[in-house]
Amino acid sequence: MTDSTTTTAATRLSELGEEYFVAEHTYDPYNATLLGIAEFDGLAGDPSRAASEHAARVLGAVADEAAALPDAELDTAQLVDRDVLVALARGAAEDAHHALWAANVSAKGYVSRQGLVFQAVPTMTVADQDAADRYLSRLGGLGTMFRALGERYADESADGRVPTRMGVLHAIEQLDGYLGQSLDADALLDPARGGAASASRATLFDRARTLLDHEVRPGMAALADRLRTTILPAARDDDHVGITEVPGGTEGYAAAVRRHTTTDLTPDEVHRIGLEELTILQREAAEIGERLFGERDFTAIADRLRQDPALRFDTSDEIMAMAHSALDRAESVRDRYFPEDDISACVIEPINEIDAASSALGYYQPPAVDGSRPGTFFVNASAPATHYRYEYEALTFHESVPGHHMQLAMAQRLDIPRYRRHLDVEACSFNEGWGLYSEQFADDAGLYSDDLARLGMLSMRAVRACRLVVDTGMHAKGWTREQAVQFMVTNTATTEEHVRSEVDRYIAWPGQALAYMIGRREILRLRSGAQAALGAAFDIRSFHGAVLGNGAVPLTVLAGAVGRWQDGVLAAH
Repeated sequence: MTDSTTTTAATRLSELGEEYFVAEHTYDPYNATLLGIAEFDGLAGDPSRAASEHAARVLGAVADEAAALPDAELDTAQLVDRDVLVALARGAAEDAHHALWAANVSAKGYVSRQGLVFQAVPTMTVADQDAADRYLSRLGGLGTMFRALGERYADESADGRVPTRMGVLHAIEQLDGYLGQSLDADALLDPARGGAASASRATLFDRARTLLDHEVRPGMAALADRLRTTILPAARDDDHVGITEVPGGTEGYAAAVRRHTTTDLTPDEVHRIGLEELTILQREAAEIGERLFGERDFTAIADRLRQDPALRFDTSDEIMAMAHSALDRAESVRDRYFPEDDISACVIEPINEIDAASSALGYYQPPAVDGSRPGTFFVNASAPATHYRYEYEALTFHESVPGHHMQLAMAQRLDIPRYRRHLDVEACSFNEGWGLYSEQFADDAGLYSDDLARLGMLSMRAVRACRLVVDTGMHAKGWTREQAVQFMVTNTATTEEHVRSEVDRYIAWPGQALAYMIGRREILRLRSGAQAALGAAFDIRSFHGAVLGNGAVPLTVLAGAVGRWQDGVLAAH
């Protein structure tokens, strides 16, 4: 092996990583915006079949060529890069090829093209002329994008890949709600409102307003009309919500399970794991329930949590205050359990009213790479009387510290290729597994304020365990929407209203909900294995450093990284 050969292999790996990065974010530029990657902010996206097929070919070629790079010609760090790239590119290629989103009309952010617009565009930062040009370019293309999206849905429906009636109705409701707002209050104008008042800022606002009035809104209206007149009449009813109901759905779902769990688990195996996890956590809940309520029966405990009016919030301010308090406690002990790392602070903001009605309890948005936007935990504080006090501490630990904020902000500071620094959906099992692990570790660290909050942690975990059962139930076993709802109502303490929102998310995004529990199980397995192997030499700060030290990676790559760390500790002792 010569130096020139090594350089050639390493250089090609770097080039392939860039090819993946550009292809993936060109195909889906809105997730790039949400990840703080501004260079794709000028794109409105192309939802056509041709664009999906092109992305699948490019990404598949990247995966094949990267996999063929010889192990002997790459060093240890490059082998990790290569293995991550192959997994990412293959998963993205399959995702583009199967395009399950095109057979699943929805209003949900992250998965719905229209939902991504409402979620991403208001977060764009216009700090200079280049950013202003990108913003106006995106607005200028949105009308065409919305019309093309309607065409894509029509093409899919013509081939029997019809969406669910429920999803179509949600999408129409979102579009109608947006179009019913005054233009001056339009959230898509938010990027033009920021900054100091000036002639250029006023000009930007006027140009953006004109584009919204003459291009974007007419395009949205055309999409709403297409959904209402063409797509809705043929849509699937609630008894046929699984993606396997449509041509190619069985293969597409198997690919989605592989991509989101980063394992080779089958839907049947995932289903069984979910049932096992429910049995375990219900035993834990019985112990706390006996102390708190004098009740060990899980159904009775869940009913108490669900029905006691004292456990609901009175105001949105109470929700925000609880989230801030939990984050403060986590920050106060962070250095005790995690390696020191000068990451940016996490801020907490409420989800805007437009998105709140169709949003989950909360979500995290990483800091912008250039520092222009902090890492933000967005909290659903709308309709406070519908939210429960016991849910928000676990949610905060999951989304902020020690959860997604610590994980993603640390990853941005690592000296790794940029295609690995900004992983979200692409490394779901690690990202969401870490979030759910963080809920558990917060309990290990004594961060929950009382037994009620700890019971809330178990309630949240029950939701994640149920996800394994109902996601596979609907998409692989023919469950109806109502079967999924009733299973979750029976096995969690959440309200039926919340359960229905959760189930609708699983319908819209097949496979994604599996990542949380599968990832948590693997991190806990690695921790218990390291504790057993290292004994007194085990250090929790060092372990967490090993888990987070490579950024987000597939679970197979994570196991190798932790194994190498463990071997190093043993060798040192």
